[in-house]
Amino acid sequence: MIKRRHILQISAGLLAGQSLGLRAGESPAMNGELKLIQRPVPSTGELLPVMGMGTSRTFDTAADAESLANLTQVLQAFFSAGGTVIDSSPMYGNAESRVGDVLRAMPEQPKLFAATKVWTTGRQQGIAQMEESARRMNVERFDLIAVHNLQDWKTHLDTLKTWKAEGKVRYIGITTSHGRDHEEFLKVMRSEPLDFAQFSYNIEDRTAERELLPVAAERGIATMINRPYQRGALFSKSRGQELPALAAELDCSSWGQFYLKFILAHPAVTCIIPATASLNHMVDNMRANFGRVPDEQQRAEMLRLFEQL
Repeated sequence: MIKRRHILQISAGLLAGQSLGLRAGESPAMNGELKLIQRPVPSTGELLPVMGMGTSRTFDTAADAESLANLTQVLQAFFSAGGTVIDSSPMYGNAESRVGDVLRAMPEQPKLFAATKVWTTGRQQGIAQMEESARRMNVERFDLIAVHNLQDWKTHLDTLKTWKAEGKVRYIGITTSHGRDHEEFLKVMRSEPLDFAQFSYNIEDRTAERELLPVAAERGIATMINRPYQRGALFSKSRGQELPALAAELDCSSWGQFYLKFILAHPAVTCIIPATASLNHMVDNMRANFGRVPDEQQRAEMLRLFEQL
């Protein structure tokens, strides 16, 4: 439960985030001079901003005023730059609760595409967990619920298909956060009526290019990409390296944006969900929500430049 003094501090943090967003907003992306990049959800045609937000680890904090004020600034920067997709999971500790705490304290509710996962065994346990996730995230109806890491996926997909038919959830899907079990993952993608599939993909780990992304394109499944920075490992390669001239052609002003734009260059990618609790990192990530997307030749050049680092 957030106390009144926490709400006041969150509001102050929100205003500070807006102010910093403007100061950091010399980027055309933040000033509306570049076009917002959106991709359709194949099953409906609904357009989503390509840059979403993950909450693994980063939002697993205590409910103290300092943490809440910081997370409020991060979320305000996300929404101010056109973001809507927030992804969480019961697996992420307090993350769902912290998202809900911040959303409840905001004076105006932003446009939100709320996504979470079911991560347990048993039908009733799954239902109870999803209902608890809605309370924690302050969501009346989730836009997307996915079966996390295929845990008891037959049971939970059966529930989710019923919920979707009844209007209790808009989209359903499956996820893998560790990159394993691709064989079973592909089997589910090929046999079940999924709206979304979430998995890892980045400029260094391109395993998804072999089958996951092609099957998603073939089956009309939206893709949500996690670990776009290989949990930060990509920056160890580019740290101290000058950003290549190609980056400017793609409206990138940082290596982070460079890595995100590489992912977006794949036509089967719908949305990317980097996780951060840093305001500066969020502002930087969201600049990749705008501007030009690499063509096939530019994408090949990006890969060549990365492999030379």
